[in-house]
Amino acid sequence: MKNNKLPDFSDRRTAAAEAKAAQLQAHRAAQQAAEPMRLQRQAERLAVAEARDARREERQRIKREEEERIAAEALAQQAALEAAAKAESDAREKAEGDRISRVVEDEVARKAARDLRYANRKARQS
Repeated sequence: MKNNKLPDFSDRRTAAAEAKAAQLQAHRAAQQAAEPMRLQRQAERLAVAEARDARREERQRIKREEEERIAAEALAQQAALEAAAKAESDAREKAEGDRISRVVEDEVARKAARDLRYANRKARQS
């Protein structure tokens, strides 16, 4: 025999509440079962993030060291250029001073020779 009873509103509502409770129970069970995996994945993500941060800090440290090295090299090169320019300037000034002293010495020697000639001429005339 067939059950000809049609479900009424309260039966449908009860069935829906039981189905909802069963889904909720299944969801909670799945969450509890997945909790260790979730914690593991979270720990893995944290480890990856820490490793990424460490690599970034290492790159930044290397970059800073490289920039400091380049700045030190530029400073040393600038100092060398300034020293070379000063040495060249000093050499030029010394050469100019030597040239002037040679000119003065030559002038003194010419005057002495002229005075000697003048004295010899006066000596011959007298």
